[in-house]
Amino acid sequence: MKLTVFGATGGVGQEIVRQALSAGHQVTAVVRDPARLPLTGEGLEVFRADLTDPAALRPAVAGREAVLSGLGARTRKDAGVATRLTRSVLGAMEAEGVRRLVVVSAAPLGPEPEGEGLLDRGVRGIVSAVLRDVYADLREMEAELARSAVDWTVVRPPRLQDKPVSGRYRTVVGGTPVRGRYLSRADVAHAMLAMVEDARTVRQGVGVAY
Repeated sequence: MKLTVFGATGGVGQEIVRQALSAGHQVTAVVRDPARLPLTGEGLEVFRADLTDPAALRPAVAGREAVLSGLGARTRKDAGVATRLTRSVLGAMEAEGVRRLVVVSAAPLGPEPEGEGLLDRGVRGIVSAVLRDVYADLREMEAELARSAVDWTVVRPPRLQDKPVSGRYRTVVGGTPVRGRYLSRADVAHAMLAMVEDARTVRQGVGVAY
């Protein structure tokens, strides 16, 4: 497949690029600074662009079968970046007639899992309070997707870890895995790539966790 990856220099984004190349896909990695992307490969095109300009992004998505995004705030100071940059991606995709988009969000934005215990509920509440600006940004990003014409999927992992890909995790379309506390960035990327061609996930939020 011909794929475009935004946020390609981040933890999840780099894993998407790495795994997509390993699977034989043609990948366009959109970055602000190519020096921050250590990956190489025969099927890789590195596309440098101003991510706030939809017109500048159009060549990066034109003719692609799907777009995957790891864009998001890395700290609370960056809150707002997910909505702002995803809006640019949507503008470029809609202008070029590209429909499939898979983005990463966060587990606290999903519905409360059935049977969730007091400990997990308490932790969820604390994390949501501490990162309220980041989650408000992601919530608005998801609202932008819902208002768009693209075939989006929102992947909502819990706390992220730097561990190798396992391919063994739980997914709940439209929900949140109960007691789902961790997931590696590599497995988030694995899940996102798997969902590109999964019609069940179109215009759905999907909870993923170990």
